[in-house]
Amino acid sequence: MGHDRVPLRQRANAKSMRRAMTDAELRLWNELRAHRLMGMSFRRQVPIGPYIVDFACSAHRLIIEVDGSQHGDAEHSRRDQERTAYLAASGWTILRFWNDDVIRDIDDVCQHIVIVAGLADAPAPPREELVL
Repeated sequence: MGHDRVPLRQRANAKSMRRAMTDAELRLWNELRAHRLMGMSFRRQVPIGPYIVDFACSAHRLIIEVDGSQHGDAEHSRRDQERTAYLAASGWTILRFWNDDVIRDIDDVCQHIVIVAGLADAPAPPREELVL
């Protein structure tokens, strides 16, 4: 798959965003970089169309966004929906995680990413015990 031309301004913005990652983004990047998560190759702060996504794995057409609390307000939520619709229409699967989830439970976040990428099965639900 070839690369699309990225406008110089967008390329500069992506580069700047790589230098100013949040604590949650840095924590997740440490798990994703250098093929550390099941051999998947992720890039960070990647321009795709008019957007810059937090992390992208082109081999699995998977985008991961790490959202802060500002994404909970109505306007951010509406823009996130538009962004997700555009990226999904372009063939990407988008996963969104809250900063707090990444910081508090990075293992579950990584497990979810691996499952969605199709590299592991979802864990079986706990079996109910028969109580007599």
